[in-house]
Amino acid sequence: MDEQKKRHTEQVSIDETLPHQINAPSFKGTDIKPMPPFVNQHGVVIGDSHYSSENSPLENWTDETDPAIMSGDEWVHPTNDIGWNTTENRELLESKRKPKGIPFMHPTKDVSRGTD
Repeated sequence: MDEQKKRHTEQVSIDETLPHQINAPSFKGTDIKPMPPFVNQHGVVIGDSHYSSENSPLENWTDETDPAIMSGDEWVHPTNDIGWNTTENRELLESKRKPKGIPFMHPTKDVSRGTD
């Protein structure tokens, strides 16, 4: 892999989130780990947040370009994708988040006393 593509495929997340995306979800506390960008079979970098790649059909579009060339999973990054900003996917992340400790407990007082 040449040096330019290597730079584009480096990790873009900080503390398990994508701070460069406004309202980007955090993967922290879930079992989902942010993945680095990758180069698909067409030589296009996917998931680098630069949104342009020299080999991309979008950068080389003509009247003869078949839009179907850009369909399929190889064009979607598993963790750096705008789809994570949808309500459904945010709820998915929340459902995978581990609970933070147990409810409040006082070290010497039974706070549940009299609540039955």
